[in-house]
Amino acid sequence: RGKAAGAPIAFDILCSTPHGHVAAVLGMLRVLGLDQVLRVRPSRERQIVSAMIAARILFPGSKLATARGLTAEAPDSSLPEMLDLGDVSEDEIYSAMDWLLTRQSAIEKKLAERHLEDGSVVLYDLSSSYFEGRKCPLAKIGYSRDGKRGTLQIVYGLLTDKDGRPVAVEVFEGNTGDPATLASQVEKLMTRFSLARVVLVGDRGMITEARVEELRATRGVDWVTALRAPQIQRLHGAGLIQLSLFDERDLMEVSSPDFPDERLVVCRNPLLAEERARKRRALMACTQTELETVQRMVERGRLRDPAKIGLRVGRKLNRFKMAKHFEITIREGHLSWSVNESTVERESALDGIYVLRTSVSEERMPRDDVVRTYKSLSRVERAFRSLKTVDLKVRPIFHRRADRVRAHVFLCMLAYYVEWHMRERLVSLLFDDEEREAAEAKRDSMVAPAKRSDAALRKASGGRTADGTLPVQSFQGLLRKLGTIARNVVQPQVENAPSFVKTTRPNPLQQRALDLLGVTV
Repeated sequence: RGKAAGAPIAFDILCSTPHGHVAAVLGMLRVLGLDQVLRVRPSRERQIVSAMIAARILFPGSKLATARGLTAEAPDSSLPEMLDLGDVSEDEIYSAMDWLLTRQSAIEKKLAERHLEDGSVVLYDLSSSYFEGRKCPLAKIGYSRDGKRGTLQIVYGLLTDKDGRPVAVEVFEGNTGDPATLASQVEKLMTRFSLARVVLVGDRGMITEARVEELRATRGVDWVTALRAPQIQRLHGAGLIQLSLFDERDLMEVSSPDFPDERLVVCRNPLLAEERARKRRALMACTQTELETVQRMVERGRLRDPAKIGLRVGRKLNRFKMAKHFEITIREGHLSWSVNESTVERESALDGIYVLRTSVSEERMPRDDVVRTYKSLSRVERAFRSLKTVDLKVRPIFHRRADRVRAHVFLCMLAYYVEWHMRERLVSLLFDDEEREAAEAKRDSMVAPAKRSDAALRKASGGRTADGTLPVQSFQGLLRKLGTIARNVVQPQVENAPSFVKTTRPNPLQQRALDLLGVTV
């Protein structure tokens, strides 16, 4: 009113909790309508599940750690306050997980309705995570993709749309092979999601010859996959792959009576050829070193029995899978070997060559698009990297009950769904390539390795956004910077004065991130 304010008023900060990253994640969750996908009507369970999804992105940990972080008395962030949770017990966390699992089918169907339609390309891949403890019935010893041989594990398969956006996930016992999981995914797509026609993309270990026969019998399902090395050798032996043609081009299409009603797209990548040749030389050298160790034992008389020599040699050969390139001679007190040059030459002739097979017609999917579609499986691999290591950390898994393990993995998938959309919106502030179409245009062909756009290279070298105004970040680094926006409870040192909330003013980087996400603090 134009009068003097009088004596200055002192203030106390009663509480200061990290808030900006919470506002970003919860805001994105609500912008996506994921809370409505969980359940249309508000409920305590929906709020707790939303909190667990946000917590998995912001500070992944055990359910006990999550429950402790959501206590109203000593919260790790503003998350419980923003969701009006009050105190959350560990039992409520587990009850919410059970509630979520009962709704998994309905939630996945809603996500499929959003992102899949008849004729859509669907990416499917499998991964595994080793287990803590021995009580869960899903935990079995199987092929470990983490390199943890001999450990109990679970296997889970992820369905995404063509851009790598997750739609559904399923958990299997740890000793389940890749092909054995395919039938349930096809049934899910065609029956539960009510799709009349899909193009399923999987690697050669997933869509095997036996699975292809099953897909042929399923109306409306096409596929894109790759041939195994023995199948490529047979095509070469039949004269269908003319190596001389690759002097002029790196892509050609052939047909074979062994693959009726399918197109075979043969590709040759020179860089892949060099890498395979280098790897073969290295593995053969390591194998010879191992064989020399056994040979010295034989020469010293420590090994004389041919059967025992054979067992020892077999272990050495199996270690590097190079038995096909060695001819071994074993007698009483004798071991010698030679390199089988014919097998090396036959295999090296096809270095860098891979063959894609598809049932999709040329009109619907030209051969360049066949290669592009198969290579899009890298987007599922990127999802697994985020789930397992970089961001969401699906491990360690301590749950004993199978349904809790399934709920945990599904929760991680929903968290990745939110993260995927956040990354897409924040791409200009991240090291990610924001001009992917320009990068595609730089490629000489679809077989050639992918290249980053000029804008991405400038961001990587200069560490600044395209306009040069802000520093670029990793996704987790940006979340940490948003987390410095605090929600402060301020108490004036005046008798009977009420406390009030004051939020830290965002700096330019934080404000740009919030604007891109379409959320406010």
